[in-house]
Order: sequence, then C-alpha cells, then structure tokens
Amino acid sequence: MPADIFLAANSPGITRAFRHDDHFHTESLLPDVDVRCFAADPHHLGVILAGTQGDGLLRSEDSGKSWQPAGLLGKMIKSIAFSRSQPDILYAGLKPPAVFKSTDGGVTWDECESFQSIPSLPDWWSPAEPPGTAYVYGLTVHPDNPNIVLAGIEYGAVLRSEDGGASWTDHLHDAIEDCHTLMFHPTNGDYAYEGGGSGLGGAISTDAGKTWTQPSEGLDNRHYGWASTPDAADPLTWYVAVSPGPDVAHRDGTARAAIYRSRGGEAWVKLSGGLPDPIPNMPYALISDEPGHLYAGLRNGDIWFSTDYGDSWQQLPVNVGHLEYRLLML
Repeated sequence: MPADIFLAANSPGITRAFRHDDHFHTESLLPDVDVRCFAADPHHLGVILAGTQGDGLLRSEDSGKSWQPAGLLGKMIKSIAFSRSQPDILYAGLKPPAVFKSTDGGVTWDECESFQSIPSLPDWWSPAEPPGTAYVYGLTVHPDNPNIVLAGIEYGAVLRSEDGGASWTDHLHDAIEDCHTLMFHPTNGDYAYEGGGSGLGGAISTDAGKTWTQPSEGLDNRHYGWASTPDAADPLTWYVAVSPGPDVAHRDGTARAAIYRSRGGEAWVKLSGGLPDPIPNMPYALISDEPGHLYAGLRNGDIWFSTDYGDSWQQLPVNVGHLEYRLLML
C-alpha cells in the first residue's frame, strides 16, 4: 500500500498530498514561504521541521497541515537532521555554509563554530544559486551515535564529525564533492550513501562515513547524480538517480534520467519495469519506507512506486506540483 501523506517543496509554497477513501487529495500551503528542506521527527508522530530560504525553521505537529515559527529566524536552512537515538538532538545545515545544533529538541540552537575553520571552506562554491555561495545540502546523523554526523556541501566537500560537531574533518576522500543527498542507513550506521553531481554520481561508505567508494560497473554515461537512498531494511541494496548532466537534469522534460540499483555489492542495474526510458524529469527524491518499497518523486511532481526493489513500477494517481528538489513521505 502506498504512503498516506507526501509533502513537496515547490519554492515558494508546499504541496501536501494525502490519501482519503483510497483517493489522493492535494492542498497548497505556505504560498509566500520558500521552503527548501523537510525532516520528520522519528520520536514524535506527525512532527515535522521545514527549513526555509530566510524565514528560519517552521514546525508542524499535525503532519504538515499547519506551521509555526521554530527558531533560527532570518537564516537560510538547507538541511535538517534528527538523531534517531537521542530525541532532543538535531542539526541544521545553512547557507552560507554553517551547522547549528540543538540539544533540547529545537527550542534553542548553537552554532558548531569549528565548522568555519575547515581548511577547504574558502574554496567551496555552488553554481546553483547566484552569486555562487555554497551551502550545507546534505546532513545526516548516525542512527545509534548522535555524535557522528556527516555534512555535505554543494559544491565542495563531504565532512565528518564524531564529537557532535565540536570538530570536523576536511573533505573525505572519494566522497562526492558536489553533494545533493546524504544519509546513514536508518538501522545500520556502518553504511552511508551519497548522491552527487560530480564523480560517478553515487557513493557508499561501509565504515560509518570514514571512507567512501564510487562504484562504476554497470553505469552508462549518466554520472550526474541527485537522489540516493538505501532499502529500508537491507543496507547492501541501494539506489541512485542519475542524468547526463546539470544542463539537462534541471529542465522540464529533458533530463534523460535513469534510476540504478546495486544489491550485495554487485554491479549497477538500470531499473525499468514500467518506468519511462529515459525518465524525462529528474528524480529529485528516492525514498524507501519498507523492505522492497521504493518511491521516486520527479521534478514535474509525478510520483512512481515499486514494491519489489524497483523491478516493476506504478505511477501513483497524484501530482505534487513542480518539485523543488525535496519530498517528504509520511
């Protein structure tokens, strides 16, 4: 059975899609707010944080129906990460690049000041948003240890802290410098995954983010990655969405994209089973909520769903509007 609720960032505004009586309905919310990221609180059902481009954090306690200010007012929030093991710990990634941490569930926030001393920081640069200021676009917390945090920059580095943000490494070798998505496996913190625009498009770590590899076997010439996610249960099954390059990925109907799967360390396999080939609109979101389940949220708002690890697909009868990179599923 597909998920019940989707939240899509439309920039500005969000679309909330919800299933009722076996039919999806949509509503448009926050029409004047430029929402750039979401995160669902794993400890409190229905609680969501949204990061905005200048309005700080917003909080919903009713699965996205209503929103209230939640701190960091005036900041540009590009990423949010909850700790799965410690309910009161969460992190926020900002533009210009900075990381803030809360130890009281988001009531108060403190900057991780050592982040500003990372040697490569002056070289970070993003072509995505003039005048080119970089930002923390990927952020994820180890599922068992809230002190281990990974942060990914668009464009510049993937960094690691193992002391709760008090200190950071510089760029981790063989991680993708142009980071678009970054996450630990939700139940096995040995595994972390990245989708990115440089290198080969997808990277994996099997030692909690210390070292990385970018598998190439099975890929074609599409190496511009965006979304990446593991299977909800099996850390050795993971997916990446790739396109030939940014010049086609971020335009309607021109992406020529594909979704690839790797299982058990084997070569990449391009998924089909009903998906358009090539996919005309970039898959900006890949989400797995149960073993074998995979959702793909496309740039044009279409959502595709598989129950068998991507072997076969159905298009859900819902459209969440122009998807500005981020989709949350509840």
